[in-house]
Amino acid sequence: MAVLRPRRKLRQRDATPFRRLLLRWHQQAIEAAASAPPEPAIENQTAMDQDEDEDEANLFRAEVADARPVRDSGHVIPERPKPAPVPIHSMRDEDAALEEALAGPDFLSDAIEIGDAENYLAHGLPGKVLRDLVQGRWAVQDALDLHGLRLEEARAAVVVFLARSRKRGLRCVLIIHGKGYGSSTGEPVLRDRTRGWLMQKDEVLAFCDAAAGQGGAGAVTVLLKAS
Repeated sequence: MAVLRPRRKLRQRDATPFRRLLLRWHQQAIEAAASAPPEPAIENQTAMDQDEDEDEANLFRAEVADARPVRDSGHVIPERPKPAPVPIHSMRDEDAALEEALAGPDFLSDAIEIGDAENYLAHGLPGKVLRDLVQGRWAVQDALDLHGLRLEEARAAVVVFLARSRKRGLRCVLIIHGKGYGSSTGEPVLRDRTRGWLMQKDEVLAFCDAAAGQGGAGAVTVLLKAS
């Protein structure tokens, strides 16, 4: 920083008004410089910042000294699909319809005699409908397993399953009722009841024994009306 030094005192013969003005300005400049705060030591601060940066860098290098790069396994982690929205309103409508069906006076009688019927075709439909179902030309889109349910529970489960299948626009479904060998009487009670219930449902066009790989006589493949 430049330092202003007072000039030598002017002699009386040099003290013209102009020189006296210059002398006054010079004196004011000296006084202002003396009262001004000292300038920060920029060079010293810069050196301190560099030292701190170097210390942090050294600390980081010490922390990662034992780190090793992760090998690329080549596996791609697939992005998880977002869960489908839950159709709350549709489910409420279905539940209301099911409660009404379960409470109805004509709800799936157990008195229907089916004999040894393995196949069923609704009245007035051409035989080709049943033949296509028996030959497996319809792909099963969903299944219901009735194992472990009592008769009343199984009947309600069948009603719910059929209603929701039609709501979803399904045409071909599978109901697994078992062959009845484990029943107390040794007779296929649940099998016969299930097929009797299906014969009472207007939305059921046809049914037949399931394919061997899907349960055979222990399950029934059901063809539903288009919704």
